[in-house]
Amino acid sequence: MNPIVLIPARMAATRLPNKPLADIGGLPMIVRVLRQAQAANIGPVAVAAGDPEIVAAVEAAGGRAVLTDPALPSGSDRILAALAVLDPAGAHDVVINLQGDMPFVDPAVLSACAGQLAAHADADIATVVAPEATSADRANPDVVKAVLAMDPEGQSGRALYFTRSTLYGDAPVWRHIGIYGYRRAALEAFNAAAPSPLELREKLEQLRAMELGLTIRAAVADEAPISVDNPSDLQAARDHAEKN
Repeated sequence: MNPIVLIPARMAATRLPNKPLADIGGLPMIVRVLRQAQAANIGPVAVAAGDPEIVAAVEAAGGRAVLTDPALPSGSDRILAALAVLDPAGAHDVVINLQGDMPFVDPAVLSACAGQLAAHADADIATVVAPEATSADRANPDVVKAVLAMDPEGQSGRALYFTRSTLYGDAPVWRHIGIYGYRRAALEAFNAAAPSPLELREKLEQLRAMELGLTIRAAVADEAPISVDNPSDLQAARDHAEKN
């Protein structure tokens, strides 16, 4: 495999405008995400930016960024646009899509995601899950649950479904973490397809991939990384940076 890590980011976040440039312990959030991705050492890293301010912040920190059309509708559209600029010849056969709002993501989690594609030739897409934080996660529609056919070692599995619905029973409930590893052909097929019925019903785009017949593998992380979606999340991230 020859992976590349791409981080889509744009300023026009509804719940937290200008989120990529939010200061966390003296660094813009997008720079923290960039550095965590670089520390994984699984391939070159670049930001697929929707705004010139993001490009400027990344380049000031010594990183690589590609300015993409701000009107692109999704992160996967943005990374494909950046990929066309960075790798038009198709040398990178695996693309890791890391969300730009995980400033403390463990580099080992990115390695584990890529490792699923290396270990399973039949996998088209890889992602990451973590154990539920509390029992309240089971009934929270904002917590996306992954239903997995677990491997015997209990550290990975094949995805059967993703849902916002309540899951019952004594088995572990896996929270889905929005990190994806795509084989390049799978990313192109996914983006070329229209939103699917299950995707529209659950508002989960990974279900489009499943309805296309693509196989998704998931690695298990010890815990979900801090994700910054709103002002209270941002304060939690700042508190974490201050303590660490």
